[in-house]
Amino acid sequence: MKTFNLAVVGATGLVGREMLKILEEREFPVSNVFLFASKRSEGEKLEFCGELLPVHKLQRSSFRNIDIALFSIGSELSKKFTPYAVESGAIVIDNSNAFRLDSHVPLVVPEVNPKEIIKHKGIIANPNCSTIQLVVALQPIYDLVGIERVIVSTYQAVSGAGWQAIDELEEQSKAYFQKQKLERRIFPHQIAFNAIPHIDVFEDNGFTKEEMKLFHETKKIFKDDKINICATAVRIPVFHGHSESVYLETKKYLSVEKLKEIYLQTKNIKLVDDIQNAKYPLAIMSETYDAVMVGRIRKALDTDNGIHLWVVANNLRKGAALNAVQIAEELITL
Repeated sequence: MKTFNLAVVGATGLVGREMLKILEEREFPVSNVFLFASKRSEGEKLEFCGELLPVHKLQRSSFRNIDIALFSIGSELSKKFTPYAVESGAIVIDNSNAFRLDSHVPLVVPEVNPKEIIKHKGIIANPNCSTIQLVVALQPIYDLVGIERVIVSTYQAVSGAGWQAIDELEEQSKAYFQKQKLERRIFPHQIAFNAIPHIDVFEDNGFTKEEMKLFHETKKIFKDDKINICATAVRIPVFHGHSESVYLETKKYLSVEKLKEIYLQTKNIKLVDDIQNAKYPLAIMSETYDAVMVGRIRKALDTDNGIHLWVVANNLRKGAALNAVQIAEELITL
């Protein structure tokens, strides 16, 4: 079997560490794995397949002899270093927002649009975490009966905002019970025992950048500008696992029974829908399952073509690291 030299860029972050775990779990055919991060992480060591690998400072010359580079750094750094990687002959799978809406860069969820990978010119974009789980749940419906409208409200875990956000929730929770002052550094308001309808910056239209990512990315992935999409993104005091309340209207009638049957037959979707026994997707379950979980399926009360869903997935794994590795797996089969 052919093997590949991989770079994990942003290796010490939450997503970078998950990338390493998933590469090992899925036995990706690697020759060597090289780890890169900022100067402050230089010299740190991370375990991979029983070895401790050193973390190197990211620089222009980092990508010599690299076949695939998995990027999990901010958009500005991605824009700076991706050209260096491509010049060196590496294919970049980028987890930031830098290239997602670039018409020359495929935006890929392997369960939905894997054929887009072949169109890459050295860069493949990983969608936003909330978009990934949404389109995985929508794709079987879209293919069968078409979709006119999607209204989605997200309930997003703090891990989507990084290590410091996890620490902030933990520290605030402890301070709350100890009746101490709650310090905040990451979120605009107290996150412990609260819900904040504000993720990323607000744009001029009143929507946040996170909400607009769902709007634009879903249209690009389905190649359908006519889907009517509206999103509200909310941060909740959960460590891992994004949840979404989804209402959609289909072009043709689709029964609940038929949709459940389709989901049971769809790879990488786990149907959890037994309301008589209080079984439905929970954020905490995403620590066990990599599949996108769907439940609470029900018809709308006022229109035959309306359907409600509850969708849950692990934001660090399927919402980021796992999707990137799946793209790499597809890439090496081309």
